[in-house]
Amino acid sequence: MAKHSKYVTNRKGERVSVVLDIADYQKILEDLEELEAIRAYDAAKSSADSAIPFRQAVEGIKRPRK
Repeated sequence: MAKHSKYVTNRKGERVSVVLDIADYQKILEDLEELEAIRAYDAAKSSADSAIPFRQAVEGIKRPRK
């Protein structure tokens, strides 16, 4: 990650945007995606729903609905 932040300011000198290197931006997006997966896992783990085997879930999805 960049050590020195770069900002875009408005006429009043207030910071309104951040300028990132593309590599830093991509790393942030990857980290956010991983965080979303962790949060989804934590939510599923803490829910009261019972787990079903993966194959059973896939069969249920493939089965035509009536």
